[in-house]
Amino acid sequence: MSVLIDTPLWPGPRGWLFAHLVSDRSHEELHTFASALGVDPRAFDRDHYDVPEHLHARALELGAEHVGSRELVTRLRASGLRRPKAPRARDRA
Repeated sequence: MSVLIDTPLWPGPRGWLFAHLVSDRSHEELHTFASALGVDPRAFDRDHYDVPEHLHARALELGAEHVGSRELVTRLRASGLRRPKAPRARDRA
């Protein structure tokens, strides 16, 4: 399994901090892991899940590898699974 999670540092709703959960193998693996973790499918954003801090320890128990944010993005890009945001209309003008 190649599921990676970084440290919950990003603020979100309810005052929670969020981590990013990715797979460097397949989106199918990522969706399966997130479901087992109990992450709401609506938390999926292009190529990752936003995981609330209270699920971080459980993700590690289930086998996610804790990595730094830079390593997470590097490995996601290297896997070919990175889906960057499309440029906004005003950015293309």
